[in-house]
Amino acid sequence: MLTDALNGLMAVFQPVPLMLMLLGVAIGFVVGILPGLGGAVTLALMLPFTFDMQPVEAFAFLLGMWVVTSTTGDITSVLFGVPGEATSAATVLDGHPMAKRGEGGRALGAVLLSSALGAVFGALVLALSIPIIRPVVLAFGPPEFFALTVLGLTFVVALSGGRLLKGFVMACLGLLVALVGLDPQEGVPRYTFDLLYLWDGIGIVPLVVGLFGGAEVLQIMLSRRSIARTDSTEASLAGIGQGVRDVFRHWPLVIRSSAIGTGVGIVPGLGGTVAQFMAYGAAQQSSKNPEMFGKGSIEGVIAAGAVNNAKDSGSLIPTIGFGIPGGAGSAVLLSAFLIVGLNPGKEMLTTSLDVTFSMIWVTVLANAVAVVAAFLLLKPLTRLTFVSGPLLVPFLLLLLALGAYTSSNSFSDVLVMIGAAAVGVMCIRYDWPRVPFLLAVVLGSLAERYLFLSHSLFGWTWLTRPIVLVIAAAMAVAILLPTIRRLRARQRAPGPTSEETV
Repeated sequence: MLTDALNGLMAVFQPVPLMLMLLGVAIGFVVGILPGLGGAVTLALMLPFTFDMQPVEAFAFLLGMWVVTSTTGDITSVLFGVPGEATSAATVLDGHPMAKRGEGGRALGAVLLSSALGAVFGALVLALSIPIIRPVVLAFGPPEFFALTVLGLTFVVALSGGRLLKGFVMACLGLLVALVGLDPQEGVPRYTFDLLYLWDGIGIVPLVVGLFGGAEVLQIMLSRRSIARTDSTEASLAGIGQGVRDVFRHWPLVIRSSAIGTGVGIVPGLGGTVAQFMAYGAAQQSSKNPEMFGKGSIEGVIAAGAVNNAKDSGSLIPTIGFGIPGGAGSAVLLSAFLIVGLNPGKEMLTTSLDVTFSMIWVTVLANAVAVVAAFLLLKPLTRLTFVSGPLLVPFLLLLLALGAYTSSNSFSDVLVMIGAAAVGVMCIRYDWPRVPFLLAVVLGSLAERYLFLSHSLFGWTWLTRPIVLVIAAAMAVAILLPTIRRLRARQRAPGPTSEETV
């Protein structure tokens, strides 16, 4: 394995693969900043260019482009509150409030470095997991997948903190939105109102772009001020180094979030959005200042950044191991295996092991190049947060419309984005959490499908499966831990003195 790892590294540093990787990084850098386009869509667009490439060249180009979109998607999430990727939505929650306080540089320094460290962690896990991929992933069936989706919903409702009831209501509304479209079992339209567009359900990209990005842009337009609320860029720019130091100060959080990202990425179908909010929820529950989450917590930024790239490496594990893609991006990447004549499974783990290791090296090197480039561009990017709002809004509105439209080339997606933006503004104004709604939409269809399959295959005996019971225990901890903490905080709170009682 060591020989194959070294051969894979040498293959990446050949002139042609190296140039193709840098080209892919450049494309991914731009795609990540532009909201809505997405790494999976870009992979599909670039796939035809790999027909005449050797395996290492093709993966250097495609992986270099794909893994970078997650890193650079955090830039627009922090600066403008517009998620560059659907998987960057959690970064908006704390990164953008920090930018409003004039701490955009600190947030970007933290999220970029944690992203790089997460990529290294994910690549290391991918390399070490090669001998044990198959038995681990095969242990999961529909019951375990259903339990994981419910665990994700549990985490996200717990994110609401003191607004637990509001979080539960928003999650229920999200589940209702997830039901829109054709019933996957019966093929009967549900809540489509005779509109053909709704037969496929409501797209997640226009929903994310509108709910978070659109709401923030409308807030900027209504306030008629710059994004940052301070008068000088010096404080923001000086915070870049502080953000880097914050990452090293919270190194256990980086490792834990990276582990969550890799673990969720391994499970096919759950996706990066689920991984981000699970890591974000775990970070809030372990934080000494959970009330700061959603208001500009550096821990929230670090957790969202670390999980972003780790989940990409995680999704490659089942893809390489036996051809089951962990997400949309790895599903497109699976097509590249067939184009260059490689078969996932035994071949990738034996005779073509050097190609597998070259893919691992590309994920690390591409992220390193992207992070260095991003740090070099941070100063001009951070200054954008001090530009007058009325000057920025037209450009941001164009980005929002472009991001929503390119998800499926439908003008109806733009209308969904506008509606989601209006809902987002109402949520901000009346203090209703948006995250439970979004994640319930993402997980709703998955939960429905896995519940149907679980009951069809096992009846109700699936509730006694060992892994399901372990996940159920994790759900109980997620629900009880915040309650216990609140009770302890009340007990520690000083009571009235005897004189005050009299």
